[in-house]
Amino acid sequence: MFQVVSAIILRRLLLAIPTLLLLSLVVFVVLRMLPVDPLAMLLPASATPADAAALRQQLGFDKPIPQQFLIWLWEAMNGNLGNSINFRQPVVQLMLAAVPATLELTLTSLLLALLISVPGGVLAFVLYQRRREATADVIVALMQSIPSFLWSLLLILAFGVLWPVLPFSGRVGDGVALPGITGIALIDLLLVGRFDAWLSAVSHLLLPALALALGFAPLVIRVLRSSLIDAANEPYVEVARLRGLSETRILWRHMLKNASLPTITMIGVQFGFLFGGALLVEMIFGFPGVGNLMVQAVKGNDLPLIQGIALIFCVLMLAITIIVDVLYAVLNPRLRTL
Repeated sequence: MFQVVSAIILRRLLLAIPTLLLLSLVVFVVLRMLPVDPLAMLLPASATPADAAALRQQLGFDKPIPQQFLIWLWEAMNGNLGNSINFRQPVVQLMLAAVPATLELTLTSLLLALLISVPGGVLAFVLYQRRREATADVIVALMQSIPSFLWSLLLILAFGVLWPVLPFSGRVGDGVALPGITGIALIDLLLVGRFDAWLSAVSHLLLPALALALGFAPLVIRVLRSSLIDAANEPYVEVARLRGLSETRILWRHMLKNASLPTITMIGVQFGFLFGGALLVEMIFGFPGVGNLMVQAVKGNDLPLIQGIALIFCVLMLAITIIVDVLYAVLNPRLRTL
């Protein structure tokens, strides 16, 4: 098992290198071709064309695009993504502060989505071809038709305004300082024993994570239900029935394991959209993650920062792909012989 997993990780890492280079090149060229002047806000109103040319030369924007890309690539390989034009800080430093918050939000929402969708998918399968199936389909379709940003507004209205039991702005309460050990508040506050602050972080995280989860769970429910319907027609299910196993045991011990394979693949593919949806949800809830950082970068035409965020996004997506492949091999013994 360990050798198979190691081989899969190594093979995927080797494939990830050219993929990452190609994505970086596409992002770099596209950003450089945009009709914007990122240096305009750095120059005072009294700046002369000579001042603009000097600043452009200082930041390397006067060089041909291929040369700019090679310089950026070399610096990126050495851990330097340049300096943000707006914040006047290294892009890596800004990303290290924002990425853990977004990861915390997306992973929590994924956990909530699984807690909703796995029982929901099993229930939808149980109701298959029954009278209440139509009711379940309507509920799932209704959930799927509501995007995450609308869930955000509904949750704020319900639990932040009409029944104000949860905060809906920020990452922790006022006066709570984050230790900054890993950047993930739920872990750091436990490590330093700040349980009161940990509860504050959980309460601030719940609504944005639930907004993302409610937008993601219906898709998982549909895929899991379809996979279970397909699994129900497999020969091993009939064999299990002939052995006298109960329908509940067949469902939870055998069918669900096989039905999880396409579901895991779909979750891996759709996780990027979950990450993208987090950017918008962060803005609504004032969550200090990559979404807020991206908005400020776009507003200020901060090309180095936009480029750094795009690169980190690509790296995260490739990492998710590798994790999905490993899980797929662990759950499917036939793939271990390939």
